Amino acid sequence: MDTGHQALDTEFMRKVKTAIFPVGGLGTRFLPATKSMPKEMLPIANKPIIQYAFEEARNAGIEKFIFVTGRNKNAINNHFDHAYELESKLDEKNKSKELGQVMGWLPDAGQIAFVRQQKPLGLGHAIWCARNFIAHKEAFVVILADEMLLTRSFLPKMIELYQSKEEVASLVAVDEIAAEDTDKYGIIKTEGAEKIIDMVEKPKPDIAPSNLAITGRYILQPEIFEYLAKFEVGSGGEIQLTDAMRAMCKQHPFYYKKLDEQRFDCGNVLGYLEANIAFALENKSIATDVRKILVKYS
Repeated sequence: MDTGHQALDTEFMRKVKTAIFPVGGLGTRFLPATKSMPKEMLPIANKPIIQYAFEEARNAGIEKFIFVTGRNKNAINNHFDHAYELESKLDEKNKSKELGQVMGWLPDAGQIAFVRQQKPLGLGHAIWCARNFIAHKEAFVVILADEMLLTRSFLPKMIELYQSKEEVASLVAVDEIAAEDTDKYGIIKTEGAEKIIDMVEKPKPDIAPSNLAITGRYILQPEIFEYLAKFEVGSGGEIQLTDAMRAMCKQHPFYYKKLDEQRFDCGNVLGYLEANIAFALENKSIATDVRKILVKYS
């Protein structure tokens, strides 16, 4: 056995530098707003949902960003590109603050890629569509943008836990939910500290193995593509990532980390509205006025 190459492979797998953002969904819960606008471009305060997810990944040390898009998603592509006419006008008027909001956060050339999910066949299929962008033996992050975290400080802790494991493993974020809500999430079955031995997509409360729900942050080994390539149809008639992970965890170690910050499910209208309120209250320049508005309607 070539221990030198093995050590290099292990060191490479410990690094987490690539993130996949599945953004090809139809956003039907937000119709008619999402008839022509991607739900990921809906604003939380003055910033679109997808930009929060991108900045969360970049602040965690991610260097390569892969967006799996679909039809009518060109607004996302454009958001991550220069808007030369707008930038020129802002520059002419010396609006440096606004100029920074438009271009100050953009990724460097070559850091970002877009791949088309030609049919909305589910989250698992979206991840599979990005397979050719992942290097051999490269662990990668998956971020579901509409699962928003208030402080966005969790992902670095997740990566740190992943890197602390002696064995090469996958890791998912989980959150405790009400028992009656298990049929809305992928639910894990645990063994000991942080170990996953099974997971089920949207089980009824009476058969759910726990109340720990998978919540939209993953660190996965590339072997997941072998399981996704089987195109097995699961809950909702879609190719589910949870089903592929369930099969994979029988042969590859999986761990979990519980969320330690507030989460908002922006995949539905109420969660989206709550996120807008919470993020607005975090903005010191408008927080006082926002509280006055809330009192007005309470």
